[in-house]
Amino acid sequence: MGDLIILLFIGTLFLGGYWIFVLMPRQRDFIKRQQMARTLAEGDEVVTGGGIVGRIKRIDASQGVAYLEIAPGLEVRIVTAAILDRFDPDNIARDANIDQSQASGSS
Repeated sequence: MGDLIILLFIGTLFLGGYWIFVLMPRQRDFIKRQQMARTLAEGDEVVTGGGIVGRIKRIDASQGVAYLEIAPGLEVRIVTAAILDRFDPDNIARDANIDQSQASGSS
């Protein structure tokens, strides 16, 4: 009987840890991305999951599709869920410099 209680306690701790360290951060990121997607407007510069940077020309919310201009006169249709974030060149440059300094420091 005591072994069963200990086993249940350990299982409960494991599930609680999994929830706190894996599921909660994913939910938080998902909610943050949903809020960002709801506030997108025509003219916003965004980055897609594939790394494409473009300017939103229009959004068809009923179909969940956005039309991005990725070059003058070149418009593509993407699923709004594929938009990761607004394009911020300073953040991207900062992240690139961090990655390069870590790579050069390890050599």
